[in-house]
Amino acid sequence: MFKHTHVSKKFTTYLVAFICASSLGLGTLSNTQAALITSGQATTVTANAATPTASSIPSVEPTVALPPVPNYGGEAVVLIDGDTGEVLTSRNPNKWMNPASTTKMVTLLTAIDKKGTQFDQLATITPYAVSMEPSIVGLRVGDQITLAGVAEAMMVASGNDAAVVLAQNVDGSIAAFSKDMNEEAKKAGAVNSVFLNPHGLTQAGHHTTAMDLAKIAVYAMKNPMFHDLVGDDYYSVPYQNRPHDTLRTTNLFIRSGYPGANGLKTGYTQAAGDCLIASATRNGHTFIAVMLNDDDRWVDAPHLLDYAFARASILDAEKARQEAQAKALKVQEEALSPHKNTKVNQKKAKQKKKNHISNETKTTTINKNQTA
Repeated sequence: MFKHTHVSKKFTTYLVAFICASSLGLGTLSNTQAALITSGQATTVTANAATPTASSIPSVEPTVALPPVPNYGGEAVVLIDGDTGEVLTSRNPNKWMNPASTTKMVTLLTAIDKKGTQFDQLATITPYAVSMEPSIVGLRVGDQITLAGVAEAMMVASGNDAAVVLAQNVDGSIAAFSKDMNEEAKKAGAVNSVFLNPHGLTQAGHHTTAMDLAKIAVYAMKNPMFHDLVGDDYYSVPYQNRPHDTLRTTNLFIRSGYPGANGLKTGYTQAAGDCLIASATRNGHTFIAVMLNDDDRWVDAPHLLDYAFARASILDAEKARQEAQAKALKVQEEALSPHKNTKVNQKKAKQKKKNHISNETKTTTINKNQTA
């Protein structure tokens, strides 16, 4: 049972005033204003009232319902925003893994950084390079083909022979090139990777993580030259000494025609399992999914990217709504503060008058001097 409590008239006045002020977005009111509001006499805010600001007008932040993260396989997985680097979901992101041919992403990035301005030069193809086990482009000793042609063929066909050709032509040896690969990876933010060869065939000590590959992919896709070489479905190898050979990508994600698909690299060895780095760009957003040892990579990649794009669409709509709300609040703020505009106009008029008087004084002085 509640007891009756005496509430003073003064307290009631302030309570009603507070409610009115809150609903109007007027901030804190003076005693006089509170009394006017409760008596029904206040219809506008006087010059003595606190000027409302955008921050003082209440804004309700609704809870945005984001789509659920889909189920996915893979021993190590990272889904990352290619623009901001934000990780949207992951599993074992820092676990050391065999990268297989996803290594070639780093090979291409290193070759571009070291010799990209000379990619129009003809490559020297050695017997060691053509001895590489599949997958291969099919290069031959004596072939006349530019470094650019070798690089693009490597990414489309995942050619181990092409990877060795790039390494030997850029740095002279696999060992020297591998050192540069590790430096390039560090520049991209990788901290748990060691690359010992340019092709990704299993080698003791050659390892990476899903997170490192995601960071490298984000970094690399911002390089226009790299970006242009990793999204081909078909490629006609531009031999200058024999007929062109048409290759098709090993990347079924690109073959699938997924909307916005623009890369990036597949990989497989018995030690690494099925690997994929899948990239897509739509509506101003780029997302990259890294999946290592994932038997369902062709299914998981579109599911993860669908989730990323759906999430981005909702957040974009919410951002637009908040910007529209902020604009409306600004209009409301100005409508509730007519005296603010009046003061600004008065200040401008006063300054204009001051400038006019100053100019008249200068003119008079000049005239007197001319007369003298």
